[in-house]
Amino acid sequence: MYTQCPECLTVYKLEAELLVPACGCLRCGHCETVFNALGTLAGQLPPEPFTRLEEHALDREPPLADVAVFRPRPEPEPVPEPWTDTPADAAEAVTNEPVATEDAVEEDFSQLTFTPRFARAKRRSWRTAAWIATCTVLVLGLGAQLAWAKRDVLIADATVGPMLASGCAMVGCHLPLVAAPSQLRLLARDVEQHPSVTDGLLITASVRNDATFAQPYPVVTIALSDAEGHRLAMRRFQPEDYVGDAGTRSRGMAAGATSAMVFEVQDPGQRAVAFAFSFD
Repeated sequence: MYTQCPECLTVYKLEAELLVPACGCLRCGHCETVFNALGTLAGQLPPEPFTRLEEHALDREPPLADVAVFRPRPEPEPVPEPWTDTPADAAEAVTNEPVATEDAVEEDFSQLTFTPRFARAKRRSWRTAAWIATCTVLVLGLGAQLAWAKRDVLIADATVGPMLASGCAMVGCHLPLVAAPSQLRLLARDVEQHPSVTDGLLITASVRNDATFAQPYPVVTIALSDAEGHRLAMRRFQPEDYVGDAGTRSRGMAAGATSAMVFEVQDPGQRAVAFAFSFD
């Protein structure tokens, strides 16, 4: 994610955890201005050149959160203790009960139904099995939801990631790509005059994915500077700018794989003596 200082217009790249301690407020590392980072928060930077990031209104109604992944169960209500008669009340109830005649007793017994003990046990066993099966399905569903919500962390884990990749390979599925630009290593780079464009430069780079998982091709930023370190030109290359095959882009950079990248830039003149790469 990206945000911009409203005073000096410096754009910063940040993680979500940085916004938590001060409810979205940050201190600019350049001009010391304290500002609300949520006002210009953006997932991607707009195409260059740009001056300001899009500002968001912060006085609207809160949006509705409707994709729940967990909700605690309510505590069970206490069951009241059964009411019991005192010995005096029991004696009074026995005294006040009318004496049943022989005919009445026979009629009452004729209305009773008898359920065998094995039938009652079978019914209880069936209900218990159904309850256990329902709970198992609910637990598995909750685990699947949590695993999907934390899929990037699981795939990037050095122990769990290879197990998931092996399981997916067995059933013929593909794990989603997880971006980790910090684990991309620039092995070699070179710049030369473009063979067919008069004022163009051809920059080549060899990049290796040191992660234990496949990740998407990064957004590459190339900056050209003079001998004093002043930036003369800069350009950001999207994956489709330097990887023409859509199938190759969808598969990403495999774990431990090395990729050769070629970039075409306009020659800023004889003052440009150095260039630098960065990955997003």
